[in-house]
Amino acid sequence: MADPRFFSRAGPFSLGELAMRCGASLADAGLAARMVSDVASLDQAGPEQLSFLDNPKYVAALPSTRAGACILHEKHAAAAPAGLALLLSPNPYLSYARAAQLFYPAPPAVPGRHASAVVDPAARIGADVAIGPHVVIGAGAEIGDRVSVGAGSVIGMGVVVGADSRIGPSVTLSHCLIGARVTLHTGVRIGQDGFGFAPDAAGHVKVPQLGRVLVGDDCEIGANTTIDRGAGPDTVIGPGCWIDNLVQIGHNVTLGRGCIIVAQAGVAGSTQLGDFVVLAAQSGVAGHLKIGAGARVGAKSGIMTDIPAGESHFGIPATRVKDYFRQIATLRRLAQKKGGPHD
Repeated sequence: MADPRFFSRAGPFSLGELAMRCGASLADAGLAARMVSDVASLDQAGPEQLSFLDNPKYVAALPSTRAGACILHEKHAAAAPAGLALLLSPNPYLSYARAAQLFYPAPPAVPGRHASAVVDPAARIGADVAIGPHVVIGAGAEIGDRVSVGAGSVIGMGVVVGADSRIGPSVTLSHCLIGARVTLHTGVRIGQDGFGFAPDAAGHVKVPQLGRVLVGDDCEIGANTTIDRGAGPDTVIGPGCWIDNLVQIGHNVTLGRGCIIVAQAGVAGSTQLGDFVVLAAQSGVAGHLKIGAGARVGAKSGIMTDIPAGESHFGIPATRVKDYFRQIATLRRLAQKKGGPHD
């Protein structure tokens, strides 16, 4: 059970309502009126709680669960214990996410402006905006309706933040336009100078960074991630992108729709990622490359060349996954021929 000091629970909900709202179907329609009051894992759930099974590794835990109901794929239904109400879904994890959001909706922003906030008279503040302690909002900034701005955040002059966005504590925004329904977690930095300079023996010369950062609707950007503004062209984060904590996005980078970038990854300047590209943790992408739509990059990989759409690459330097493991297998055979594993 989630700690009530930090999370407020809604409900209870009937299984019929949950099935309808999370894209599942009840295996036994006669149980539609049964109520559940919370969500929990298979091993911790009780008779009044809803659980889920998605990863096949946990099928063995299903027969012993005490949960009152479970979201799962129909192929696993035969392993369920007697009395367990089944919500059948082609995508159990997605259905569970929707159900969990019903029980634990994002808390609404409480409109108001803290007395310590500094808001320039030339800023435009929408309706029902929540502005926390020690927030600074510059001249010409535009804050949409129902936006919340966490304590200590700084929104520079001219910045635009779309309606229903959530800005966490200690966020800094400059030279950027943020879409609607965007979540920026603690410590995000958007719009600072890109890493641009002309090398010179007498001392490197700064190249003015004259672009912006454009963040599309429905993005989520994790804690302490930094996104540099463009040098001339804009840095663009497409709608629906999810970026994890501690990610670095360089100047002029373009992300298409729905990209996923996992923790500690970095993308160097002027690289283009197509729609729904996935960069796993600690991967690094060199500058001026093109990563095709739907491409996937494995953890700790170093990308130094373009990747065609739909391909999966891995390693340092990264290559197609099949080629990478073929190389590893070849090296092992060579090592064994040379002297064996105990040589």
